Amino acid sequence: MRGCGWTAYNKVIMNNGNRQTVRIAVAVVLIVGAISYLAVTGVEANKSYYVTIQELQSMGGKAYTRNLRVAGSVQPGSIMRDGSHAQFTLVELDRKLKVSYSGEEPPPDTFKDNSQALAIGTFGRDGVFHATQLQAKCASKYAPAQPGQKQAGAPDPTSMAIPAAGGQ
Repeated sequence: MRGCGWTAYNKVIMNNGNRQTVRIAVAVVLIVGAISYLAVTGVEANKSYYVTIQELQSMGGKAYTRNLRVAGSVQPGSIMRDGSHAQFTLVELDRKLKVSYSGEEPPPDTFKDNSQALAIGTFGRDGVFHATQLQAKCASKYAPAQPGQKQAGAPDPTSMAIPAAGGQ
């Protein structure tokens, strides 16, 4: 029976092999498609747009459906803390925005009156920005040093030892 060519047994094996290859190919396409879909929708859900307070107030209905980042100066006397929550007002030129922060972590130590703050979250129909993340920087930390003042973190030049010549 050597050289008899294709037998019924050989045809069954080839058909089963082709079916299994098709099944594997379909499974791979479905898995890759599902992963791609999840990646694209995940990126879209986490995308946040940076807007100014003026732009936010003129966005209309789009403002309620997007993750946004809004920056401004913290209005002096507007901070009300309650554990890891805070309410305050951001100011940009003559525009004001009430912010309610409810994050997992308490506001940073640099979050004070007149500090620059970046609130990340969503704008509510109640006119309040509901932040889930808050970043702040201290204006004095980033300002250039005044003449005669030592910069924070800079070594004191009078306390630096100068090695002797020749390494002795």
